[in-house]
Amino acid sequence: MIAPALRVVACLLLPWIAAGALAQPPAGVFIDDLTWTELRDRIRGGATTILVPIGGTEQNGPHMALGKHNVRARLLAQRIAVALGNALVAPVVTYVPEGGIDPATAHMRFPGTITVTDAAFEQTLEQAARSFRLHGFRDIVFIGDHGGYQRNMKAAADRLNREWAKSPARAHAVGEYYAAAGSQYAKQLASQGYTAAEIGTHAGLADTSLMLALDPGLVRTDKLAAAAAGGAAEGAVGDPRRATAALGQAGVDAIVADTTNAIRRATRR
Repeated sequence: MIAPALRVVACLLLPWIAAGALAQPPAGVFIDDLTWTELRDRIRGGATTILVPIGGTEQNGPHMALGKHNVRARLLAQRIAVALGNALVAPVVTYVPEGGIDPATAHMRFPGTITVTDAAFEQTLEQAARSFRLHGFRDIVFIGDHGGYQRNMKAAADRLNREWAKSPARAHAVGEYYAAAGSQYAKQLASQGYTAAEIGTHAGLADTSLMLALDPGLVRTDKLAAAAAGGAAEGAVGDPRRATAALGQAGVDAIVADTTNAIRRATRR
């Protein structure tokens, strides 16, 4: 039994303890979760690398949600930032070039896909990077989850670096992220006996396994057979029926390791 006096003391202290716990600044890496003063202090404390994850809102077959790239880019950027130790993560860029509107081409033929022009996309990256440089970030790192705009990332970074020639700040378009997610991961799966037709290039075995490892709630497992049967007409290039979270985790580990090493090389002064 707790003595009445101790109960009174506990009741008086609990609000102070709770308030102190709530007052602790977030230890995470997403700048969305920080106040401006917390972000300022993190930068002053040495977190001078900002990752700009780039996704895209597009169809992903009948079995994966439209936000696949956005969710994947955010979660992988979080893991990469933690591995780097001196990095934070910007909000995901979700509006990217996805094809033409009139006539509709590429993924724009499917409802829910959103596109912007190459120029609008590159200007968005450049303006975001200038904002981050203004506030003290020295390395602004573009990592893109989609293959179609890799060249745009590089073009934006090249222009920024010419503009910042006399500044310590640099922009980096890190292609190793997409290379690890695409060709390297596909080779890894092929070495385990999976066929190229299964692995696919969009919403197939590789793509679906990565999503199962990161956020299985975005995968409709009852639609995997429909994706395989419908193929490109249903928006899937590959066969996702044998996709598993375990296969996806191997890809996640490779992407995080390759990208982290590439960023360390690029930002070494």
